[in-house]
Amino acid sequence: MVADAKFIRGVAMIALAMTTATALVAAAPQEPAADIIIRGGTVYPGNAAPFRGDIAIRADRIIYVGPKATGGAKKVIDATGLVVAPGFIDPHTHADEALASNDPAARLVLPFLMQGVTTAFIGVDGHGDPNVARSFGHIVAKDTIAGRTSAHSDRDVGINFASYVGFGDVRKQVIGEADRAPTARELTQMADLVSDAMCQGALGLSTGLFYAPQSFAKSDEVVTLARAAAAKGGIYDTHLRDESSYSIGLHDAIEEALMIGREASIPVHIAHIKALGVDVHGQAPAIIALIEAAQRAGQVVHADQYAWSASHTSLSAALIPRSAQDGGRSAMLKRFGDAPTMERMRPQIAENLRRRGGAASLLITSGPTDAQGKTLEAIATEQGVDPVAAAIAILKQSEARVASFNQNENDIAAFMLRPWVVTSSDATLGHPRYYGSFARKYATYVQDEKVMSLKAFIDQSTAAAATMFRLEGRGQLKVGAFADVIAFDPKSFAPRADYANPFLLATGMQMVLVNGQVAIENGAPTGVAAGRPLPRQPIAGTCLPDPTIRPARSN
Repeated sequence: MVADAKFIRGVAMIALAMTTATALVAAAPQEPAADIIIRGGTVYPGNAAPFRGDIAIRADRIIYVGPKATGGAKKVIDATGLVVAPGFIDPHTHADEALASNDPAARLVLPFLMQGVTTAFIGVDGHGDPNVARSFGHIVAKDTIAGRTSAHSDRDVGINFASYVGFGDVRKQVIGEADRAPTARELTQMADLVSDAMCQGALGLSTGLFYAPQSFAKSDEVVTLARAAAAKGGIYDTHLRDESSYSIGLHDAIEEALMIGREASIPVHIAHIKALGVDVHGQAPAIIALIEAAQRAGQVVHADQYAWSASHTSLSAALIPRSAQDGGRSAMLKRFGDAPTMERMRPQIAENLRRRGGAASLLITSGPTDAQGKTLEAIATEQGVDPVAAAIAILKQSEARVASFNQNENDIAAFMLRPWVVTSSDATLGHPRYYGSFARKYATYVQDEKVMSLKAFIDQSTAAAATMFRLEGRGQLKVGAFADVIAFDPKSFAPRADYANPFLLATGMQMVLVNGQVAIENGAPTGVAAGRPLPRQPIAGTCLPDPTIRPARSN
């Protein structure tokens, strides 16, 4: 009996202790399960069916996606009536200057954030610094065992970004701007620059074969450099040698890109796919058939597209023969002053003007102040000269940029609907595409013209791009992914920028999170710069460790 009494008293004491401990735990302040809950939006996860529900985030990662997040959060965002999606990915931009700016406000890249773009690629069209670490503005660390690359930015930026190494920059560094083939030694030097850039985290090799001096390169030269990128797991990204009828024609330029991909054993990405100019309008179906035949044969080929009928390029690239650009701008200006040369050149310039739709189709967006905002036709009329003379007069003062209205809507829609074409901007200042490409695609082609569904637009702008470029943890709303999340008002998401006023921010983007931090809240910037460089991991064992490179904290 005594033993039983002791046992009973012991059990009672244990029960009391457990009750007391439970009460103390209940009374202690509890850490919320999440930092942020996005509540009650229509969620488009990226390549999955939409649903109404919640997203929960802790630090920089998503910890819950589903109908109802529980456990509380430090911050709850009401997304009722909003579309919630992964942050948009823009695989072709010219945001290099903004990201490298000394101005912290410029480095936020608000024109992108206000459209929901949280990740962008730079170094495109062959204009990517071979020193990719300098482009990233980061310190690169190479793991001595795995050879993996990691990075952090030494400049705060508003968006995530990845960079190509550019063929044009590589060629200029080794050869200059001359119209000639490289020597064997020079070709090796260029390949080594590409290889080194890949070990610094480059996505791959970008080319702009339409532009001098890249246009001076033959296909075999490009194949050699593409092989150097392929050996490290890179992509071949190309602004085609001809998107129109300038030299080899659109069809043969596509064939050249496919051949380079096959010869170098590298995935091919066609930048801003289009049929540019009156001679090739209506060719989209044939180009699509050509690419899809290559895909059926086992080749990896994809493309991006901006949803505008006007391209944006330099006046010299649009009109001046490449032979006149041999040696760069100073050499071109000398040729302008040589009467016999100009006599031979004038018909070529006139023909280039014709294929772009005439002088009324070229809007000057930068250059001499008195030319900006006017068509080449209007300038020629004011000066009492023909459009060729007006163009030469402008270029003698300075280089200029033009919005060139050269595409038709049937071709734009045909490319847009292919599953291997993703959304991009080709963002260049002076064209509304910098401030409004994703917003315009939604407002025009989803809402107004009904060319594509909302789900297709979101998938093309998120998960499809992340899959193409192997951006791990980006492009989808799922547990474990990085918390790049946007929420927009489906009734008001639209561009304000147009060709007359290209610097107006888009409307309707209510919330943007970049790596779990709020960059846009209630439609207004917070000033938070949470972006990161995204170096590609080269194939294991292909990059030797460099003891001179200081370690960096990982992402």
